Amino acid sequence: MKAVRVHTPGGPDAMRFEDAPEPTPKEGEALVKVDAAGLNYIDVYFRSGQYKAAAPFTLGMEAGGTVTAVGPKVTEVKVGDKVAYTGVPGAYAEYAAVPAARLVQLPAGLTTKHGAAMMLQGMTAHYLACSTYPLEAGDTCLVHAAAGGVGLLLCQIAKLRGARVIGTVSTDDKAKLAREAGAEDVILYTKQDFVAEVKRLTNGKGLQVVYDAVGKDTFDKGFDCLAPRGMMVLYGQSSGPVGPFDLQTLNAKGSLFITRPSLNHHIGAREELLQRAGELAGWIRDGKLKLRMEFEFPLKDAAEAHRALESRKTTGKVLIIP
Repeated sequence: MKAVRVHTPGGPDAMRFEDAPEPTPKEGEALVKVDAAGLNYIDVYFRSGQYKAAAPFTLGMEAGGTVTAVGPKVTEVKVGDKVAYTGVPGAYAEYAAVPAARLVQLPAGLTTKHGAAMMLQGMTAHYLACSTYPLEAGDTCLVHAAAGGVGLLLCQIAKLRGARVIGTVSTDDKAKLAREAGAEDVILYTKQDFVAEVKRLTNGKGLQVVYDAVGKDTFDKGFDCLAPRGMMVLYGQSSGPVGPFDLQTLNAKGSLFITRPSLNHHIGAREELLQRAGELAGWIRDGKLKLRMEFEFPLKDAAEAHRALESRKTTGKVLIIP
């Protein structure tokens, strides 16, 4: 089979489209024919070496596809099931062997592309808005990168929960997408100081929560947007990792909270995985949550997909198609 692998971490040129052995499912695993793999910033972190993996390794942590074989003692899925998964390395390939306990069966009305687009980014948005800081009516949140894959979904879920959403984006086109997703106000951070705008938009009161996937470029200023006892949620680092942090800052700026959550800790139990994925799938099926899947790249052009993502030329979900 064909796969995209990394032998030495680096830029997009480190990605090799090459032959790889087709996996055989072991006990507790299912073989999935990958219809679409989801591109996420975590793929960039592994490719570049920010996150460590033993080389050579196949990129990709998320996919939708069809079960073609099962190993011994598999009860969760059967051959022919349409499934999706996240958190399992090796999705940039024609086939992937996946622990059956990590597979989610897709309901009628959702395609395997929907599955690839919703799992990592959708469940990330879900836990951020429903668990990390459970938004409710009367809350105001700031969503950085509001036109990105997680951002567009987070805006929609926050709106579903009754919160007021302020988003930051880089262009007018992205601002339009953020507003369509539920952002009441959008700040063009390339032209406006987002702290000053947040203070203006909240009449100086500040926000209950900042959802920050950008990291280095936005982190420090984000604390100045929060109301007393507000929460900074750092869940990514697309601009680079943040530097050392003095916890006394939290006291000085209003008894603030800070957290650095990860999706893996919010879907570790199969029951929680199915609950989050099931709620997302229901919202998508019922038209309450819209997935933006404008960008697709063939597997052989996965490096171009990475370049497009890192240059901020994409919005919504980027899919890689074997």
